[in-house]
Amino acid sequence: MTQDSLFQPLQFGALTLPNRIVMPPMTRSRASQPGDEANELMAAYYAQRASAGLIVSEGTNIGPLGKGYAWTPGIYTPEQVAGWRKVTDAVHAAGGRIFAQLWHVGRLSHTSLLGGQQPVSSSPIQAVGVNVFIAGEDGSTPGFVQASVPRALTVAEIGEVVAQYRAAARNAMAAGFDGVELHGANGYLVNQFIDSNANTRTDEYGGSLENRLRFLGEVAQALIDGTGDASRVGIRLAPLTTLNGCVDDDPETTYLAAAKLLGNLGIGYLHIAEADWEDAPLMPLEFKRKLREAFPGVLIYAGRYTAQRAREAIAAGWADLIAFGRPFVANPDLPERLRTDAPLAPHDRDTLFGGGARGLTDYPTLAESAA
Repeated sequence: MTQDSLFQPLQFGALTLPNRIVMPPMTRSRASQPGDEANELMAAYYAQRASAGLIVSEGTNIGPLGKGYAWTPGIYTPEQVAGWRKVTDAVHAAGGRIFAQLWHVGRLSHTSLLGGQQPVSSSPIQAVGVNVFIAGEDGSTPGFVQASVPRALTVAEIGEVVAQYRAAARNAMAAGFDGVELHGANGYLVNQFIDSNANTRTDEYGGSLENRLRFLGEVAQALIDGTGDASRVGIRLAPLTTLNGCVDDDPETTYLAAAKLLGNLGIGYLHIAEADWEDAPLMPLEFKRKLREAFPGVLIYAGRYTAQRAREAIAAGWADLIAFGRPFVANPDLPERLRTDAPLAPHDRDTLFGGGARGLTDYPTLAESAA
């Protein structure tokens, strides 16, 4: 009988992943207020999904100006670290492995989320037409609003943000995470430095490709320093997408150079986010092969993968792990469903952001549905 490539173990640094299925980061906006702290409800949610080979947490803010959506968790106060410890303890007790995704949204924020301050970015360019999720003036009526106009970070402030990433990595390890993932995709702060049309700086962080990748390299090194182990660092990139207003003039050249830079630093994995909207174009196979040549570590791909496409990607050798996002929302036992080709439950779009247990921890497993 042919072995199922999705269910082959993978040695990853000090971790042994029992399968090739990743639960990727998904914002759910249920952190306790005030304080943006992870809580018991979130712990239950992640523990339910511990059969994934690897879980990457929802984005967690590295500092007060890193926040771009209401009710998202942070990892920069002792209380936030204690909240995340509840999550990691629950996941480990259920036999899982979990990385913390470290997040700074940059310009994709609103002054109401930042105590009235302007968002920060590589450059003072507004992400026109991009909306962010806020609590509303009364603090409880959520909605989406246009992202505010940002200001450019000074060189000194860039150094401070790098230090925040280093501290966040240390906090993640103190909270019991198995590693950290940098959110360098989807138009957030790191992406705002990388992509040429979002970065109009004329100093050492702008202009040439080497300069635009400088911030990425400095943050990656800070995460290595903070965790104490390069294999415990992953970085998520979205090479050929134009999400949230970030566009690069020559994305293949830019992101192959980024992959080579990160490979030279020795990080554990690259997490490649492909376009996942309806009728989105597939990432060219030749580009995926070039990424494999440029980066020697583990490669994770996410974006509209079925079990069959995932198996084909792993068998072809350009992917090591496949992330399934939305299917994990309503299918806490997703690996078992993929293994047995069982039907997948649909998720409730109205409960994705904010609220309580409904739409978060109340989706049944196959066994619970049959009982």
